Amino acid sequence: MASLGRRRRGIDFWPGFVDALAALLMVMIFVILIFTIGQFVLTDAVSGRDRALAQLNAELSELAEQLSLETNARKKATVQLGELSASLASTESARQALDVRLQSTEAARAESEAARAASEAEGLRLIADIAALQRLKAELEAESARLASQLDSTGTALKEKTELSERSIAQVELLNRQLAALRTQLEQLNEALGAAETAARSKDLEIEELGKKLNVALASRVQKLARYRSEFFGRLREVLDKRDDVQIVGDRFVFSSEVLFDSASDNVSEAGKNQLAKLASTLKGIAREIPADLPWVLQVDGHTDRLPINTERFPSNWELSTARALSIVKFLRAQGIEPQRLAATGYGEFHPLDERDTPAAYAKNRRIELKLTNR
Repeated sequence: MASLGRRRRGIDFWPGFVDALAALLMVMIFVILIFTIGQFVLTDAVSGRDRALAQLNAELSELAEQLSLETNARKKATVQLGELSASLASTESARQALDVRLQSTEAARAESEAARAASEAEGLRLIADIAALQRLKAELEAESARLASQLDSTGTALKEKTELSERSIAQVELLNRQLAALRTQLEQLNEALGAAETAARSKDLEIEELGKKLNVALASRVQKLARYRSEFFGRLREVLDKRDDVQIVGDRFVFSSEVLFDSASDNVSEAGKNQLAKLASTLKGIAREIPADLPWVLQVDGHTDRLPINTERFPSNWELSTARALSIVKFLRAQGIEPQRLAATGYGEFHPLDERDTPAAYAKNRRIELKLTNR
């Protein structure tokens, strides 16, 4: 029994248990490590999918924003197209009205020319008639003298002769009647000639008077427009405070494009809007004083330099200069200027003020010109 107890105490299970426990712990650690790695891989995959989904959402938002911008741009282009069409229709109607007035003036002038030509022809005919009447008068006077001489000779013959035949008496009476008829005809021709000369002088005076009246009316309208143009430019000069970038060239105000627009743009800048607002206020004050029957218009001319431009919106400088002139016209219209009093024209680079190829010349040629003129 004692030896059995010693054998039992001699067998030690603890190292095996520790080894088994260590092996189990290592297996558990390995399993946990495998689980952790799988969890990391799964998390990374889920994060990558979330990032891809967020990127797709961002791209979708950007596409939606671009679509909205394109839609707004299309609407804006449609509105601008309508405004351009309205401006073109207004310009066309103004041109048609001008053509009608020109045709009426041409018809009146042609009628005056025809009347003058008819008067001249009538005068020439009357002169020819006068010459013919004078020749006829001379012939009649010669015939009268001949008849008088023949009558005198016949009377002398009658005195000398004691008998006068019935044929001689009849011939004398016939000659007397012919002479009286010729004198009557000569008096009538002289009266007709006097009346014709009076009528010709009256027509010439009437034509001359009509020409004078027409010239006076045209000169009066030109003087009126010149007076209001001078007053407009005087007030505008005071409003702009003699800026260095605004010049007066003849009968036009010349604005540097940099005052009103950014480079290669037709959007009026804030500084430009302030200047144009002052201009519109001055123009409205002058417009109230101009008579309604005086046809006037503020012409806005756009000019660029000769440096080429080729964008989707502005294929050439013509489009840029025209778009800038239209932008100013639209701004003035929004300020209360009547649309029939506004006109826009684009000249591109083809009317430079300075022909040199220098930056200073380019800056001088980039300009907006304003001119108060008749329609």
